[in-house]
Amino acid sequence: MRRLGFIRGVAAVAVAAVLLLPGSSFAQQTSGGSTPAFRAPTDQELTETKSGGVNWITYGGALSNQRYSTLDQINTSNVSTLRGAWLTRLGSARGSKYIFEADPLVIDGVMYIPTGNDDIFALDGKTGRKLWEYNSDIPQTNDLICCGWDNRGVASGMGMIFTGQLDGSFVALDQTTGKVMWRTQLEDYHDGYSITGATRYYDGMVFTGMSGGENGIRGRVYGLDAKTGNEVWRFYTIPGPGDIGGDTWPAPTNPDPVLAQAYTHGGGTVWQAPAIDPELGMMYFSTGNAGPDYLGQVRPGDNLFTASIVALDYKTGQYKWHFQEVHHDIWDYDAPSPVVLFDQTYNGQVRKGLSEPGKTGWVYYLDRTNGQPLIGINEVPVSQEPRMATAATQPIPNGDKFVKDCSTDPIPGFPVLGCMFDAFYDVPVVMPSSASNFSPSSFDPQTGFTYVMGGETLTGRAMKPEQFVLGKRYTGGAAVTPLDTPILNTITAMDSRTNKIAWQHELPGDRSYGVVSTAGGVLFKGQVDGNLVAYDAKTGDELWKFQTGWGISAPPMTYSIDGVQYVAVASGGNRGGNSTTDGDAVWAFSLGGTIDQVAAPPPVQTKTALSGPVVKIGQPVGRVDTQGQDKLFEGTIDTVDYAFTPTRVSIPAGTTLTWSNSGSVIHTATATNGNWDTGDITPGSSADVTFNTPGTYSYNCNPHPWMLGQIVVT
Repeated sequence: MRRLGFIRGVAAVAVAAVLLLPGSSFAQQTSGGSTPAFRAPTDQELTETKSGGVNWITYGGALSNQRYSTLDQINTSNVSTLRGAWLTRLGSARGSKYIFEADPLVIDGVMYIPTGNDDIFALDGKTGRKLWEYNSDIPQTNDLICCGWDNRGVASGMGMIFTGQLDGSFVALDQTTGKVMWRTQLEDYHDGYSITGATRYYDGMVFTGMSGGENGIRGRVYGLDAKTGNEVWRFYTIPGPGDIGGDTWPAPTNPDPVLAQAYTHGGGTVWQAPAIDPELGMMYFSTGNAGPDYLGQVRPGDNLFTASIVALDYKTGQYKWHFQEVHHDIWDYDAPSPVVLFDQTYNGQVRKGLSEPGKTGWVYYLDRTNGQPLIGINEVPVSQEPRMATAATQPIPNGDKFVKDCSTDPIPGFPVLGCMFDAFYDVPVVMPSSASNFSPSSFDPQTGFTYVMGGETLTGRAMKPEQFVLGKRYTGGAAVTPLDTPILNTITAMDSRTNKIAWQHELPGDRSYGVVSTAGGVLFKGQVDGNLVAYDAKTGDELWKFQTGWGISAPPMTYSIDGVQYVAVASGGNRGGNSTTDGDAVWAFSLGGTIDQVAAPPPVQTKTALSGPVVKIGQPVGRVDTQGQDKLFEGTIDTVDYAFTPTRVSIPAGTTLTWSNSGSVIHTATATNGNWDTGDITPGSSADVTFNTPGTYSYNCNPHPWMLGQIVVT
């Protein structure tokens, strides 16, 4: 016991030093073992690997995206003794604009992991020691990236490491040295394109989607020659005239030029690595929202293939089938979570299944050979708003949702409460926000459960007229968040045979961003409060928890070296309402680990509050992932239908602020406590208020109380 205490005491001092030093690492003492080798998986290995095991050779552990491992050294009986084996600080992507969402690869003892700056590291999987690093040269000024600067994972094949980059380029690195082998510029980031999703390699090709749906781009997926980077095929997720699905968009001959061009910037981007079934020769992915997100009247029709699951011939990019989760999406209820392939018995017959947890809060279970539902999905009539060209019906799966469906409790300032799929126009309707998001789910063949993460927050959705401008945001929305309402999340085991909840936990704070299940009966989940948590995969009982020091936005994974099973996770913060400037940590855990947990980051946000940056005089309007950085705040708050821009400002005492109404209806700026009021500001006019006393002042618009603002006087 004394010896253990001494080790942990030394470890505590060493870890404290690592916490303060970027680019450093600390590991428990190890002996023996082989020298790490740089090896890429063969196509045969990728074909035959059905789950993660000793290696984690591709994103999600296998081409199926199952996030399941056959390792069982760590199990329900001993997981409570898990401790840190090593902690490495990468010294990359240290800033509030970055999100550390990477799913590392581990191949023969070497870990490959990217950061939010598209820097890539090869680490010794036993010690965390850096073996090589690639520093990207991506531009550091880019205000069109959604939703945080991130890279969800790299791919390995043919002796190379492949990755997409935020500037719209795609690179291949020598797997032994990290040196660039080739680079292909797929699109121009100035036009709103970026690559944030993980990359997939298979059969001499690499596959990637393009992000940027909030910027009015036309979604697409690429198949590239892995040897050269040359484009082999391209599939547009927004079909053109004459293509399958092209008739779900306004015709290019439409006399209205806005409608005629709708499909050319219709969104439908792809945020994640596709899954591949080598036997069927098909690849599968899910797609993002239509563009503009909330302005349905400029794109009447179902808007294929947005908010959909799509299957292609992976060799040619030829369309095979699709299933649309949301017709004519005006709610941002799209499908950014990776699809998962699995086999399951239905009515006594083994079927080739596919699942995807949507932002709608349902899991969609389909036959991956043809896209037909494995469990019933019914077209159900929904509320209508002709001015938004709403779809008459929406596909509703049989079974349970993994989040709540409606907003029911009265909220001051918001007269209209609604449920998912309720229509809206210019008055915000408060309803559930997105349920799932980028969070990758896991399928456990032992339990038959799909483990999904959900968010339970409310948002007020309304449309705002907006014109498309190349290289600018294009959402057409005036969504607002009701203040002081709960922020909750769920972790749910959905039975893949019935689409019913097997077990569920509802927790405070923002959702988690990925899980991994194991043959040891353990489910690991990272949380935005910094805890890595282990559950009994069958019952949902919490078995273990470890504080990593930064919020976790990445999915955990597991691997084995020299007979020792490790669980690893990236820990980088910038979730849950906290801003982090030093989130660059990678943790690995084992049963023989000696590193104890560290101090927790600040508590996560559990109730909604007015968010966004506090903008000072002379600073850019907007933030890293919104348009507006080309405009400086000089004391005028733009008052539009229906938002104040900037929302939060800081000014010296004695400053006069001006509210300028560029909207089409009357607005006001009225103090919440009633101490000051601009009076009616008609369209095209303005009003001034001088602030002499330091303090924080909250205000709203009297006719439209969901319009909120804040002034900090110093």
